[in-house]
Amino acid sequence: MNRHTYNTGIIGNCAYLAHINQNTNIDWLCWPRFDSSFIFGGMLDKKKGGEFSVLPDEEYFSTQYYLENTNVLCTEITTTSGKYRVTDFAPRFHMNERYFKPLMLIRKIEPLAGNPRICVTCKPVGNYGEAPLKESRGSNHIDYSGTDENVRLSTTISLTYILDQKHFVLNEDKYLILTFDQEFHAPISSTAERFLQETTRYWRNWVKHSSIAHFFQQHVIRSSLVLKIHQYEDTGAIIAASTTSLPESPGSTRNWDYRYCWMRDTFYVLTSLNHIGHFEEMEKYFNYITNISFDDELRYQPLYGIGGEKELIERHLDHLEGYQGNQPVRIGNQAYEHIQNDIYGQVLISMLPLYTDHRFIFDERKDSPRWLNYLLTKIENTIDEKDAGIWEFRNIANRHCYTNLFQWAGANAALKMAKTIGNQDFETRAQALIDKAAAYIEACYDPERKVYTNAIDSPYLDASTLQLIIMNYLPHDSQRAKDHLIALEAQLKTENGLFYRYLHEDDFGKPKATFLICAFWYVEALACVGRVDEAVREFESLLKYANHLKLFSEDVDEKDGSQWGNFPQAYSHVGLMNAAYRISMKLDKPIFL
Repeated sequence: MNRHTYNTGIIGNCAYLAHINQNTNIDWLCWPRFDSSFIFGGMLDKKKGGEFSVLPDEEYFSTQYYLENTNVLCTEITTTSGKYRVTDFAPRFHMNERYFKPLMLIRKIEPLAGNPRICVTCKPVGNYGEAPLKESRGSNHIDYSGTDENVRLSTTISLTYILDQKHFVLNEDKYLILTFDQEFHAPISSTAERFLQETTRYWRNWVKHSSIAHFFQQHVIRSSLVLKIHQYEDTGAIIAASTTSLPESPGSTRNWDYRYCWMRDTFYVLTSLNHIGHFEEMEKYFNYITNISFDDELRYQPLYGIGGEKELIERHLDHLEGYQGNQPVRIGNQAYEHIQNDIYGQVLISMLPLYTDHRFIFDERKDSPRWLNYLLTKIENTIDEKDAGIWEFRNIANRHCYTNLFQWAGANAALKMAKTIGNQDFETRAQALIDKAAAYIEACYDPERKVYTNAIDSPYLDASTLQLIIMNYLPHDSQRAKDHLIALEAQLKTENGLFYRYLHEDDFGKPKATFLICAFWYVEALACVGRVDEAVREFESLLKYANHLKLFSEDVDEKDGSQWGNFPQAYSHVGLMNAAYRISMKLDKPIFL
């Protein structure tokens, strides 16, 4: 049986993300924002999704790789008559005392051997493929217009060859510069080369300024680079994935739009950024959360748009065939309407470094009383409610163990903060919430099976309760932590180390794919309880579920290891980063040993 993997790599500059297929096509590119209509969307419809490819006139073999420690992607095409390389990148570097991150995609095409004949096809579309853009020839460029998406292609290639889709012999370096809603008047070749050098230098310096332990360092570096370009720098939001409607499993209809920022992942994301020492990204993300938080609304939504948008109305695009025919194709996400009460605790824990890490100065926490009162009030108002839980059940509400855990952890964080600022009232309120949340958690304990179930009065087990160990609700050296882990792995772990979120029916039936971040949580839990050798083995076994560029999807099929779900999934990479950090701290080995 063939294993399904996503055969694309990604490039980005914190303003946009693009997917480049091994066949050189731009399979996915949304402009001007992560959540805008695609300009190229062949990933969801090969006919209506447009095309931007550099293909030979004969059969070929393709290899793809990143320039080391960068988000610059190379695709090499080998034919019987020759070989060439396409280098794709999104410019990003320091200029004029700020980051230069234009809506510009640059493609360098260079001959490597022989006399390859190539054809460049550029056919952008608008309004999610409903409107092919109109071509108009300029002096050294082609304008594409007709909808809100106005695109320009500036190039050193004959415009006739591109417009007529003619093959030509590649005997010198050629350049393609695609821009959104802007003219490009600079020299093409020299500008492209300078931007390539500056962008390569930027990414390598960014990696050099990351504190990454030696344990599977290359994988953590790649995951860090992936996470970085999932941040929309203009607001600080970090999206779950750049794609929509890639199914969790074939025919499942679990096809979701993940181009939004989930509050439930705040703690995990900020923890991973803290581990690699990147404060700038942490601060930008925290500012995004701050701007959402000071609102008169009763509660947080589970997710928001990258500009803090609240209404993310879900609709189907019936004119698109979907990934490998999987429908529906969705834009928007109805989960924004759900009740999800763990997120207040997530934000409180994420604030804690402001009070415990002396690299943050006092002025950066001067709104402490307002913050603490706001979030403690949120937990007080919601702690007795049922909610949709971390997995956002659409028609199922419970008192979820995971929700109560983060209320417990958030209240503990609030207690520490209250002591730091000397506020007795906040201390009293936080302690009351700690006690109430702990009582709800204990109501989930099944003494016969020696395990915590997913919710009060529920028999079901859930991988999210691994966090009882990771968050140290269950002391790592306790027998209860060890028993809980044993019970979870007995039911939810597969033979090859993958992990199901749960196995009971939900709104769409029983899940068929494992959830990759849960497997990384399992690795963390193993390390926590002292089963470090097993943690290392399980971590190593998970690496084979990446694609050819060390990129991970959201879901993995237990039977054949196929990648499914939106891709690459930022939180799968966050899971890898946090698991690697946990193991490296347990191993405590010098970096070169």
